[in-house]
Amino acid sequence: MSKLAKFAAAAAVFGVMASAVAQSAPKLGLGRVALPEEIKAWDTDVRPDGKGLPPGKGTVKQGDEIFQAQCASCHGEFGEGAGRWPVLAGGAGSLKADRPDKTIGSFWPDLSTAFDYIHRAMPYGNAHSLSDDEVYAVVAYLLSLNDIVKDDNFELSDKNFTSIKMPNAGAFFDDDRETSEKQFWNKNPCMKDCSGEVKVTGRAMNVDVTPDNKDGPKVE
Repeated sequence: MSKLAKFAAAAAVFGVMASAVAQSAPKLGLGRVALPEEIKAWDTDVRPDGKGLPPGKGTVKQGDEIFQAQCASCHGEFGEGAGRWPVLAGGAGSLKADRPDKTIGSFWPDLSTAFDYIHRAMPYGNAHSLSDDEVYAVVAYLLSLNDIVKDDNFELSDKNFTSIKMPNAGAFFDDDRETSEKQFWNKNPCMKDCSGEVKVTGRAMNVDVTPDNKDGPKVE
């Protein structure tokens, strides 16, 4: 028998033995099947169509009180942002500017994004401390700050949640680069001695890190 044949036979025998040992080995006894209530505790995502929303309700006025106590220290009394914390309100019509304000009212396409994030992660450092009703109230207050609802007595709930239309919802579209930019794709891009003039078309703002001359500083 050749060496190759002997090796193949030995490998086959070893494979059979390993399989037999694996089947006869006792279970380690670690862990258990997750209980339905445990799975439910982690299954908290909320979709734009309302799927995943918990039962609940809250008014703008209630949300104002909760926001001032739990959120204003970071986001400002009116969602204007404190220090470098995120701005939550304003920015209408700014998306085409050099420095757009991407707030809940000016940029976010779906209200479910606000509810889902607040429900899972806020207040900062004390996530999951808000009840479902309190989350509805805070989201209602954010809608008021962004002039999406006008009535201070407006009550947001799982029943009317999907009726709220965000101002920028129509400006989002599916990623179409596979068709719109396919003309620029090249399977064999030039990597050496490429022709064509290279120009600086933009510069880093404020910090002035784009060099003016052709030779950049040496990096140790």
